[in-house]
Amino acid sequence: MTDRHVYLDANATEPLRPEAREAMIAALDTLGNPASVHAAGRAARRIMEDARETIAGLFGAKPADVVFTSGGTEADVLAVRALGFERAVIYGGTEHDAVRKAPPVGYVLPVHANGVAQSALLETMLEEEERLALVCVMLANNETGTINPIDVLLPVCRRHSARLHVDAVQAAGRLPVRLDQLGATSMAISSHKLGGPAGAGALLLNEVHRFGPPMMRGGGQEGGRRGGTPPVAVIAGFAAAAQAAVAQLHDMKRIAGLRDRAEAAAVAAGAIVYGNPLERLPNTTCLRMPGVRGDQQVIALDLENIAVSFGAACSSGKAEASHVLQQMQVPYYEAEEAIRVSLPWNVTEADIDAFCNVYPRVVERLRSAGNAAGNASPNANPNVSPNVSPNVSPNVPGAAMTPLAPQGADA
Repeated sequence: MTDRHVYLDANATEPLRPEAREAMIAALDTLGNPASVHAAGRAARRIMEDARETIAGLFGAKPADVVFTSGGTEADVLAVRALGFERAVIYGGTEHDAVRKAPPVGYVLPVHANGVAQSALLETMLEEEERLALVCVMLANNETGTINPIDVLLPVCRRHSARLHVDAVQAAGRLPVRLDQLGATSMAISSHKLGGPAGAGALLLNEVHRFGPPMMRGGGQEGGRRGGTPPVAVIAGFAAAAQAAVAQLHDMKRIAGLRDRAEAAAVAAGAIVYGNPLERLPNTTCLRMPGVRGDQQVIALDLENIAVSFGAACSSGKAEASHVLQQMQVPYYEAEEAIRVSLPWNVTEADIDAFCNVYPRVVERLRSAGNAAGNASPNANPNVSPNVSPNVSPNVPGAAMTPLAPQGADA
């Protein structure tokens, strides 16, 4: 066991940044509802509007087009419900459940074996769709880190007058991200993925002139697009974290180097890397260890004081193989052997030293125990995955296409 707690699950939530903590403490001393017209209410509103202007400036939107929400999930669902109102909804096969389960009926855009959305098939889907559409594609995947080429997908959407919503929850603060540069219709971001407090997020809009019925009407807050009294202190922390994250984007080069070190140690121990090796988040790696279940790896590493995850945090309690990997044509039993390692903004060399020392030993112990018990994953080859080259999945469009079929809320 390491003598320190090593946190490598940043894609679930980032450690709170000191700038966010300070902003929240200062805002907590301000009494007032920002909807109130008296002095206390105006003071609270000033804090919130300053935060709105900060978010707008950092991520390329007008302040009036920043809709504060309770987080990335609500921002995504609001986009699907309000921007997809009376439209066909098409979403990438590897999208977060917030998007996948938001529309009553949706259509899946398949991805290639490396997790990248199939732009040629999107063209076909939009040509065959009689209605106008809303297309939802995440900028960077939360499990593999794979980056989608929005610059390729956007012209396809525009040719068919389709709206494009981009889930930038994992990308913001790790990649340079601005809505005005992406050119999309809307973009979702989340506070706690930037090192801010949980409980706040935003839907950023780009020249949206028709916005469907809001999910929560309430008192007409957020320009009538999202009702409810806003958590002023949390929003203040959100803006402070975003400002710090964008200012420190240069540090992602250091983090990518540490990610590569951890990845190399895992590969040397027999792991296979899933995702696009050329275009992915600098802090993220998805590792499959043949013959060792992912949930067992997570538990064993936790006992060694190292925190990683088995798939997305929102679904990790279900102990099910990742839908992301299955959409990438990874067999179910292989997807069960994958874990996600995601480095936080404050990761250190010592953290990665600990992982590199502990991980090979842990998986060897688990593999030996599994072999002794005769319960290793079926058909597992310790060296090669049938749909990828050893160690790194290919950056080629080799995946089979998923049939165009409606996906209900439980998809």
